[in-house]
Amino acid sequence: MKLTSLFSAVLLGATGASSSILSRDSGPSTSSKEPGDPIILLSEDESFHFELLFTLGNAIFGAGDVNDVLAAAKDIKAGNSTSWLETFHALAEYTQKQAEDADNAYDPLNVREAWFAASSYYRQADFYNHANWTDPRINSFWLEQRAAFDKALAALPVPGERIQITTDNFTIEAIWYTAAADGVKRPTLVIGNGYDAGQEDSYHSFVVPALARGWNVMTYEGPGQPTVRRNDDIGFIPDWEKVLTPVIDELMNRKGCFVDEDRLVLVGISMGGYLAARAAAFEPRIKALILNGGVWDVYEGYAGQLTPDLKELLAAGKQEEFDEAALPLLDSPQVPTAVRWGLGHGLWCFKQHSPYLWLESLKQYTLKDVVEKINVTVLVVDSEFEGFFAGQPEVVKDALGDKATYKFFNGTAGYHVQVGAGQEWNRYQFAWLNKTLG
Repeated sequence: MKLTSLFSAVLLGATGASSSILSRDSGPSTSSKEPGDPIILLSEDESFHFELLFTLGNAIFGAGDVNDVLAAAKDIKAGNSTSWLETFHALAEYTQKQAEDADNAYDPLNVREAWFAASSYYRQADFYNHANWTDPRINSFWLEQRAAFDKALAALPVPGERIQITTDNFTIEAIWYTAAADGVKRPTLVIGNGYDAGQEDSYHSFVVPALARGWNVMTYEGPGQPTVRRNDDIGFIPDWEKVLTPVIDELMNRKGCFVDEDRLVLVGISMGGYLAARAAAFEPRIKALILNGGVWDVYEGYAGQLTPDLKELLAAGKQEEFDEAALPLLDSPQVPTAVRWGLGHGLWCFKQHSPYLWLESLKQYTLKDVVEKINVTVLVVDSEFEGFFAGQPEVVKDALGDKATYKFFNGTAGYHVQVGAGQEWNRYQFAWLNKTLG
């Protein structure tokens, strides 16, 4: 979900914690050693702290068990990505054995929840392992998480349905969920993540609360996101309407009889706040838009925090010198986890080998030329501990004018995308949706 502020601290010269797009969709903006943190720290490594909090927070929605995550926090060596990988992979295998245990199968709910938890742990085992593109575990761990997730998906009261949507250049991966297959037209969320989270993560943080309230949900992944990046070998694209329009087409063609067209809502999470806003400018069927958080300019979120020396190299177009300064960070044990992971994952998900070219490509990711085309009610979310995009939600809100509702979360709900505060987030989100859409 996130490039973190540790990345900015070393490469970009920023202060603060996990940023909003370079990691899962990101951590706190204050140092893990400062007294301002609103909760107990789960790791001395601030990137690990945020990722552990992500899984712990989703435990209330079936992503695992509280003590599993706390035990992992105890066992993982701070800053050691191998320790992280091995701990979560062992936990995933242990939980998978519980799912396969014949004695547990006497209660089908046992089996379903165990498969969901195993899938979550496999995804976490994969998380810090994208710097070396040739590592076979990039694919094998993802196949393991998907296989576990699909077993749980099939065991839902109304089984979830994977849908592949073919376009000219890539295949969009989507999952359809409904609270009841009764032919009733229901309000529907269409949910897209950002920089690093898989659509399976959205099951815990968005789908479970939505189904409990009687909503349908369609999650999806496009270029650069975990499954499409692996299957089609394609990185992110800025013109996200090429992803969303086929998703809405397929939704209405295949499931339109279950969708209340007057309550069709698009949600963009983390860097998905840019992707969803961009796509909404070209998609008239959306009736409301949620941006958590609001992202005005992805390039400015990164390049704006470069050290003066790196800014000078970037402005001068000195690709070789810029890359020579950045690439050694990938393999240096002295470099914080967030730097190594953030840079490695950024290059992987944008399919770039050059940090310079990666940053240059981000200049296309801005709302300035399309924001006036957004013609729906928009919820713009900001967070106290936002990192890379600090201040940008207010820019988005101001550009939208009367179409925007601005919500600022602070304190224990002030982490990026309200990680660890899922109950508070969903209380606000669905109250706003019901008030706005009726």
